[in-house]
Amino acid sequence: MSKKRVVITGLGQVSPVGNDVGTAWQNLLAGVSGIGAITHFDASSVACRIAGQVKDFDITQYISSKEARRMDTFIHFGIAAALQAIADADLDNIAGLDKTRVGVNIGAGIGGLPSIEETARTMIANGARKINPFFIPSSLINMISGHVTILKGYQGPSYGMVSACTTGAHSIGDAARLIKYGDADIMIAGGAEAAICEMGVGGFAAMKALSTRNDDPATASRPWDKGRDGFVMGEGAGVMVLEEYEHAKKRGARIYAELVGFGMSSDAYHITAPSMEGPALGVTRALNDAGLNPDDIDYVNAHGTSTPLGDVNETNAIKLALGEHARKVVVNSTKSMTGHLLGGAGGVEAVYTAMAIYTQKSPPTINLFEQDIEAGCDLDYCANEARDMQIRAAISNSFGFGGTNGSLVFKRFEN
Repeated sequence: MSKKRVVITGLGQVSPVGNDVGTAWQNLLAGVSGIGAITHFDASSVACRIAGQVKDFDITQYISSKEARRMDTFIHFGIAAALQAIADADLDNIAGLDKTRVGVNIGAGIGGLPSIEETARTMIANGARKINPFFIPSSLINMISGHVTILKGYQGPSYGMVSACTTGAHSIGDAARLIKYGDADIMIAGGAEAAICEMGVGGFAAMKALSTRNDDPATASRPWDKGRDGFVMGEGAGVMVLEEYEHAKKRGARIYAELVGFGMSSDAYHITAPSMEGPALGVTRALNDAGLNPDDIDYVNAHGTSTPLGDVNETNAIKLALGEHARKVVVNSTKSMTGHLLGGAGGVEAVYTAMAIYTQKSPPTINLFEQDIEAGCDLDYCANEARDMQIRAAISNSFGFGGTNGSLVFKRFEN
């Protein structure tokens, strides 16, 4: 069976560095940090009091305030990013669009944790009869996709994947396969998260996974730097419109990049500690799916979380997968500016990877003050300044708790 080509025709994102793609991209290229003191709740009792929060976001630009009150914030972010991507792709103006062949797959790693936390407090204080009747649908992960299909009348596949911090990448890769094998013409896919609440931050802090550089939030996320001391939580959503190439060509759509490869793997090792072989296998499978060799890759948007173990492990995995060519590849971590969006990370980072290819620019890894070469972090991490460069093909990596891995390969579009 001949697989169909999949191209990217629309992008949308909400993140700590901006509430639309244009703003976020300019801030990323300028090395602007979106990380600051937590204001969503009183974090004085938590070891980590910093995060990458979304700022000045108004959900009523997208849906009514009445509807918004019935949803957790992660659904708000997912809807906003999806509607941005749909508008960017100009899907509403396609004459005769067959909506039975348009689907949505937008997932989350944790889902409605703030709603769960608030509801638990309400129930403990006032009893189960005081639970909001919209509590369950406000916190279900697949409800981002559900709301988008209702808003737009799309009757194709509708689901939401859950695979921790690999969610966004898995959602995009799986959605692309539906197009490749003819089950849909268009898929809106990505990931969202809004878990910056007392339970979310407290839970990760209890694992000692978070940075405690509370006095200097803008430099707290330091991928591959000697001073890195844990990741910084972020929030938001990243969504892209995936479209079958002939369908996009027929309507004269703008094409950002082509999604040519998707690889998944499991570490089968530990629920939180990574293995080198698992991520490397995911990258290798993505390259095989793309029909590309390691030396075809120019850029990697890394998982790059700023943890002492994770950064070394990913560097070694890239070396294992790409061999000697790894030393010629530009690797960066946009998490140095956005923080770690958990289930939304793979979505925003896929959007940024498509933009890197489209603009032929790599954003920097900021806060790389002293590269941790002694630990093995010895690749080109595009330290502190954006770079104009040739990007023929690029990889976006995402890894998650449970040892789940996902890698996407994007290629500069050619007819």
